[in-house]
Amino acid sequence: MPGSRRGRNRWLWVGFAAVALVFSARPGAAANVPAPVFDPPEHAASETATLSGGCFWGMQGVYEHVKGVTRVYAGYTGGAADTAQYETVSTGTTGHAESVQITFNPQVISYGKILQIYFAVAADPTELNYQGPDSGTQYRSEIWVGSPEQTQVADAYIAQLTKAQVFGAPIVVRVDPAQPFYQAETYHQDFLVLHPDYPYIVFNDLPKVQNLKAMFPANYQANAVTVFAGD
Repeated sequence: MPGSRRGRNRWLWVGFAAVALVFSARPGAAANVPAPVFDPPEHAASETATLSGGCFWGMQGVYEHVKGVTRVYAGYTGGAADTAQYETVSTGTTGHAESVQITFNPQVISYGKILQIYFAVAADPTELNYQGPDSGTQYRSEIWVGSPEQTQVADAYIAQLTKAQVFGAPIVVRVDPAQPFYQAETYHQDFLVLHPDYPYIVFNDLPKVQNLKAMFPANYQANAVTVFAGD
């Protein structure tokens, strides 16, 4: 039931996106973003990153195509458990942000590289409380750090990108301590993989996956690591 519950702003784009089904011109947030200078190696077998950056369909779809990622869940974080439902979060009054929880092998891909992909292709770090056609605090850009080490990497990286003036506007991404993460409804999981022809996905999110492949070929995997799509 992909078309039954998306927000009004998304529906405004469906007509435009239908015309663009044969195009992949929208670049997403693609930018020539340097790797983080401070990115110390990790010795753990598994690590978790939680990121917010607009619609979780595209965020999940990007990271499901990243080598070293073992699972990505779409969900909500920043608010209370009893408001972690799509229709309630969409009011913009819950404190939640649409987010992804990424489990990855730091021996294959570092936390810093996860963040580089975030800034380069997954989200536009200069858009405050919106991403593309989606507006509201639930679409804010936020890095939810789960350890002092993640805090150091995230803070140092934002400072590095700001000093280098990589983007044409200030970076508005927040860095905050991780909050409980609540998985989104089943129909949201693996949405890009399961519905690649859905107009919103075609216009807004598939170009991000294409940018991932073009800009990070060593980190790209063609077969998505999915939650429910039979991987």
